[in-house]
Amino acid sequence: VQLQASGGGLVQAGGSLRLSCTTSGGISNIDSKAWWRQAPGKQRELVAARYNGVITDYATSVKGRFTISEDNAKNSMFLQMNNLKTEDTGTYYCRLSDSRAGNDYWGEGTQVTVSS
Repeated sequence: VQLQASGGGLVQAGGSLRLSCTTSGGISNIDSKAWWRQAPGKQRELVAARYNGVITDYATSVKGRFTISEDNAKNSMFLQMNNLKTEDTGTYYCRLSDSRAGNDYWGEGTQVTVSS
C-alpha cells in the first residue's frame, strides 16, 4: 500500500494550490482521511480531516480557506488551499485510517512554500 501526495509548490501569499493524494495497493475500511502538515522546527499538526465521508474538521487557522474532499471510489483525497499565507508553509502529508483495525497509512509529503 502506497500513498502519494502531490500538488505542492511555491506560491505567493494570496495564491492557491490543490493537493492530491492517491493510493496504490488494496486499502479497505477507510473511515477517515486527513491532511497534516509540518513546518520547520514545529510538530506535525492536523490541517483537515473527513470522517466516514460526512464529518469534516479543520484547524482553526485554515477554516474558510481550505477545503478537503475525496473520491471514495479511488480512495483519493484532495485539499484545495485558497488565500494562502506564509504561515501555511510546510510539508503536507496525507493519511488514511482504518480506526477499527488501528491502521494508519501515511503518504510521502509534498512541500508547500508560500512567499510574501
